[in-house]
Amino acid sequence: MDALIYTLMSGAERSLRAQQLHANNLANIETNGFRADFELATSEAVSRGYGYDSRHMSRLEANAVSSREGVLRHTGRDLDVAITGQGYFAVQFGDGEAYTRAGNFTLDQDGALTLNGRPVLGDGGPIVLPEHSALQIGEDGTILVRALGQTEMQPLDKLKLVKPEPDAVSKNSAGLIVARTGEPFAVDDTVRVRSGHLEGSNVSAIEEMVATMNLNREFEIQMKLYRAADAMADAGNRLVRE
Repeated sequence: MDALIYTLMSGAERSLRAQQLHANNLANIETNGFRADFELATSEAVSRGYGYDSRHMSRLEANAVSSREGVLRHTGRDLDVAITGQGYFAVQFGDGEAYTRAGNFTLDQDGALTLNGRPVLGDGGPIVLPEHSALQIGEDGTILVRALGQTEMQPLDKLKLVKPEPDAVSKNSAGLIVARTGEPFAVDDTVRVRSGHLEGSNVSAIEEMVATMNLNREFEIQMKLYRAADAMADAGNRLVRE
């Protein structure tokens, strides 16, 4: 069988995965703090040996995550926090931790600070707040509260903020950012946040639609090549029979 079929098969698989990726990006265009995914693939020779490599196939790689910032919108809510510049919040995920740009925090009945049901991490682990009459989150992530019966704001904890390199992160099955090495990132004191704001998705609807149209054209070309490969195989079979 002509190795061209491997080129076409792997190209079609790459197109399918890319379509799924861009569809997921578009589906999350209104999701706070969502980071768009990039689909990555490289070429690889089908066979190696003497002579020239005449056939190559597409080899899928782990997706990359866009580091472009989303648009900030003012909410005025004390527990809404957005990161300005690069960086991520840390949340507990299983026995480890994961990262996100979403900052629409809530308090559960025990006073634990959570994000979509996951504990938000601070300097000493999950953040738990006492009953309070006022709350502020500073630019460096410091959480200040005025406890019941008190008159002054007191620092209680500090959000864990990290700033990994863009190529050091990927996404897990829950859509959260994780380290490619599996190890937690260290705190970065240069990360700054803005209280009373939320960051929107960094997905560009125009870019995603253009990419989808390009993928459709690529798929049409692949189908034409399939037919060409079939015609060449048929012609080869006729020559053998003759």
